[in-house]
Amino acid sequence: MPADAALLTDIPFFHFLDDNERVALAAQLEEVQLPEGQVLFNYGEPGDCLYVIRTGKAEVFFKDDTGTRIVLEVAGTGDVVGELSLLDGGPRTASVVVTEALDALRLDRGDLDQFLRTHPAAAIDLLSAMGRRLRVSAERLRHTASRNVNVEAEDKRTTVQKVADWIADFSGSIPFLVLHVAFFAAWILLNVPRIPHAPMFDPFPYGLLTMVVSLEAIFLSVFVLLSQNRQAAKERIRGDIEYEVNIKAEMEVAHLHEKVDLMNANAADTAARIRRLERLIERRPGS
Repeated sequence: MPADAALLTDIPFFHFLDDNERVALAAQLEEVQLPEGQVLFNYGEPGDCLYVIRTGKAEVFFKDDTGTRIVLEVAGTGDVVGELSLLDGGPRTASVVVTEALDALRLDRGDLDQFLRTHPAAAIDLLSAMGRRLRVSAERLRHTASRNVNVEAEDKRTTVQKVADWIADFSGSIPFLVLHVAFFAAWILLNVPRIPHAPMFDPFPYGLLTMVVSLEAIFLSVFVLLSQNRQAAKERIRGDIEYEVNIKAEMEVAHLHEKVDLMNANAADTAARIRRLERLIERRPGS
């Protein structure tokens, strides 16, 4: 088996092709060498070819609505890039740039069409490969875990912030209320005139108690404000994470729709070809 056909054996996208189909497909491949920094294609460009990477690496990425560069994957030896746009004829869904000098095999749309005309059964094999990739993508999406907002916020707290959070939490609890009720009751009872001329450290109207409570309220409000500021920062992180999750879900659903539409179109095309072949066979003399 030729070297290029042997390489296709280990590539999941061509896994369902038989040996003869791989040899025929390998004959349609064009060898290309691309230097580091070379752009294979950009988002939105027409999809007229795919690349099978023999050596080197390429980065698959796109930019979201905010201009942030999001790397989808770093493709290496044995990976295929550009297959989706090649099959459905739509625009590129991501950009690809070479990050390490690339030795690759290029398959154009015309060559693929010629291959499928001579090997119509291979269309079913390619559909099977796309279906398996769709299942893998769906499984990854089902188990994808996003960042935990509590972990993101908790790990960055300073000692003062931890103390402020603890005080804010404790000041809003029932034990805090019970403790203060007991403290105020004891303070007042100790300063009630039970024995004439008995010394009292804070007689009515309890000026010292008022000062203590006021100081406590001042310090407590500062700690509560610190904790509230941290909670506001945590909510901002939560909002960012929820936005990321929504964007990711939207993109994955869009990709799933594209793949399903592609599979349906290819299945319909294959069925039409099979019906044409059946009619040609029926028309042959002696059939």
